[in-house]
Amino acid sequence: MFEGINLGIAQGQKVALVGINGSGKSTLLRILAGLEPPDTGKVVYRTGLNLVYLSQDPKFAPDATVRESVFATGNADLDLIAEYESLLLRNHNEPGVAKRLETVMGEIDARGAWGAEAEVHAVLTKLDVGDLDRKVSSLSGGQRKRVAMAQALVTNPDLIILDEPTNHLDLESIEWLEDMLSTAKQSLILVTHDRYFLDRVANEIFEIDQQKLFRYPGSYSAFLEKKAERESMQTAERDKARSLYSRELEWLRRSPKARTTKSRSRIQAAGVLEEKTHAPQSAGELRLDVYGRRIGGNVLEIKNLRKAIGEKKLVEHFTYTFNKLDRIGVVGPNGVGKTTFLRLLAGEMEADIGKIRWGDTIVPGYYRQETPIFKPNIRVIEAVTELAEMVTLSKKETISASQMLEHFMFPPHTHHKMVETLSGGEKRRLHLLRILMTNPNFLILDEPTNDLDLVTLGQLEIFLQDFQGCLLVVTHDRYFMDKLVDHLFVFEGEGEIRDFPGNYTDYRQEQNEKKALGNSEVKSKPAAPVVIAEKPKNRPRKLSFNEQRELTQLETLMPELETRIATLNSQLEVAGADYEAAGRIAADLEQARAELDAKSDRWLELQAIVEGEE
Repeated sequence: MFEGINLGIAQGQKVALVGINGSGKSTLLRILAGLEPPDTGKVVYRTGLNLVYLSQDPKFAPDATVRESVFATGNADLDLIAEYESLLLRNHNEPGVAKRLETVMGEIDARGAWGAEAEVHAVLTKLDVGDLDRKVSSLSGGQRKRVAMAQALVTNPDLIILDEPTNHLDLESIEWLEDMLSTAKQSLILVTHDRYFLDRVANEIFEIDQQKLFRYPGSYSAFLEKKAERESMQTAERDKARSLYSRELEWLRRSPKARTTKSRSRIQAAGVLEEKTHAPQSAGELRLDVYGRRIGGNVLEIKNLRKAIGEKKLVEHFTYTFNKLDRIGVVGPNGVGKTTFLRLLAGEMEADIGKIRWGDTIVPGYYRQETPIFKPNIRVIEAVTELAEMVTLSKKETISASQMLEHFMFPPHTHHKMVETLSGGEKRRLHLLRILMTNPNFLILDEPTNDLDLVTLGQLEIFLQDFQGCLLVVTHDRYFMDKLVDHLFVFEGEGEIRDFPGNYTDYRQEQNEKKALGNSEVKSKPAAPVVIAEKPKNRPRKLSFNEQRELTQLETLMPELETRIATLNSQLEVAGADYEAAGRIAADLEQARAELDAKSDRWLELQAIVEGEE
């Protein structure tokens, strides 16, 4: 995977490790954490260093509670706090409980550990780790990740090693963790695909490329610039070496058999040049070039959808009609029903009430957030050929399954590897390939960025930006969402879903504006009642950022609806005596007109504000 790596981490340094899937990032983290030995070399720690490591998929004792898992750190102060909280929950009339509680409180006093208790509860609150007596085995993947994160942070370590820390966290938890780590005094080594997180937390980037380690001081933005410069220099050096190598090779062919010392040095120099000219280039790029099906007028219609699990409402009377090329992000805290909503649309769950009607030309492709499960004892090439021997590209060209694997950064020597030996990111890339081979025109993506490397993510974004179909995506990757979606389904709890016009950054700006407005109202609240003689009438105000964006979108959407209505009118005339088709077209026409009326009314409201400004 790598060799000859030398690195050092200073106090307070925050390093991000990047590289393509399978390059050895997680392996290197495990070596640095002391969990896996290197083949050669050594790792040296400062004496007394308190190090914590958080893996991608943390494991816990099967019968442990959340409380036991969080406090299972071997830290004496936390052991006392855990015992103190456990004793508080017991009956103080039990023999020995009150006396032991008094002893433990005295020890906490003596050690000055009450501050640690407050910090622990602050971490648990921010990560939304509640119900400390619940069994960890009953938690979802996201909840277990938060418990593991709390366990890592409560010990106040000197060095934190994190492997994909943002996976399975909701967006608010990610933003809190981002703020906490960016200002913390601890040293940090992390692997993450979250580019906003990486750019705001890391102050140095280490890249594994061609089995070597390259260092780039600065943020992720600086890394992109310096990496481009390095690769440009490498290309120039390789071209120069190739020219010199050709001349040296020609000399060696003409040289007499008996060689002098000077000749031997030239032979050695030619060997060095040969290594340079045949040195591996940076990993190839993912090429997503699959054929997309035509998408008809009817895409997906959701009417009065409702889903609850027990007493918990996840989707409550939700109605929406998808248009061509809709690009929608789904946001909300963990546990509010985002994945359930996607599974309802994909037909993997049944709604309590409501209708989900797909258009006749629509072929959905569903990318699940769970690590994909493949058949046992299957090879990489077999995972592809069981779907198709040949694949159609966007230019209507066909290529073989093995060529398609190379498009997806699986070089020939990997085609006969067993799938179970692939890294998590490689399995996800293979899963994505299998989905795209079905030529979908409506992609449902549930956390597609988990475990994918930055190269793959960049190419996936380029593909999705050009994708001539609908996109519905749940992701905690804010950068990914900002680049791809036009509006959001915001899950606000109790089954309520709000359609928000804008991307994630727009939504956070709206939330911050509301928060600032609320704080301003609290601060400006008068101590005594104030009588206002007369309220100004028709006081002009400016459009907010989101209202201005909404107005712009309405001015695009309304002509599209008018075109759709004209098309439906034409189809209605052609339908003639086909009453079934005419009835369906008439229903669509009525809905399109109602939607246009609603958008026209909203446009008039916003336009009135604009005219008031003038």
